[in-house]
Amino acid sequence: MAAASSSSCVAFIGGGNMASALIGGLLQSGHAGDAIVVVEPVDAQAERLRARFGVRVLPEAGPALAQAALVVWAVKPQLFREAAAPCAPHVHHAVQLSVMAGIRSGALCAATGSARVVRAMPNTPALVGRGMTGLFASPQVSAAERSAVDRLLAPTGEVLWLDDETQLDAVTALSGSGPAYVFYFVEAMMRAGVELGLSAEQARRLALGTFSGAAALAAQSTDAPQVLRANVTSKRGTTHAAITTLEERGVMDAFVAALHAAARRARELGDEFGG
Repeated sequence: MAAASSSSCVAFIGGGNMASALIGGLLQSGHAGDAIVVVEPVDAQAERLRARFGVRVLPEAGPALAQAALVVWAVKPQLFREAAAPCAPHVHHAVQLSVMAGIRSGALCAATGSARVVRAMPNTPALVGRGMTGLFASPQVSAAERSAVDRLLAPTGEVLWLDDETQLDAVTALSGSGPAYVFYFVEAMMRAGVELGLSAEQARRLALGTFSGAAALAAQSTDAPQVLRANVTSKRGTTHAAITTLEERGVMDAFVAALHAAARRARELGDEFGG
């Protein structure tokens, strides 16, 4: 297999679900498979990557990483320092893109020897091209390098660039953890639907269709969510009865408190793994 140009090669440290989503998007957009290298020590996952994508997969860091202009860090945060040590001699020249929660740019810089760092907080809908990713770049990252990151992430969904790295804790709380909140409310709607006489599949279709449709309506509307909610909340109607019950039980305040807790935990993880 011919060696890829260093200007086009992308290296992934870790080959799990998020890395797979990004690799699939790269290939779909025309990136050559031989210009992608993955460090994945788990044999079964390495074989899946080779079979599915036809990319080069290494069991450990090696000189092949030196070809990469962009290195994507996709290991668990607690494994970062261990994974970075053997990679650093080969990747210090490259832009470092992290999709790891909690590992701050200073820690990435110190561990890799590169001051050109981009932190990304994606979410799991990226796996189906409907993700939302918050991004922060160190000042040393050029406009062209930001554009390269944009192109890499484009197949996964939307991106939002931030000016302050600390805002990534809020991104983690809102969109990073956000899919779980949606699934939680879908669970509640499905449970209520079954209790009200629907089958589990009927309740599932209704709940998921409602979330998908409401999100699409909100995205296309210029009205604030409060206005959209008021538009379907007739006085003394069914929606009014539901919203009143939620307000009486403090659901809004509890939900806001939950997001504050998620942001607080994101800061704690940063202190623990990526200070």
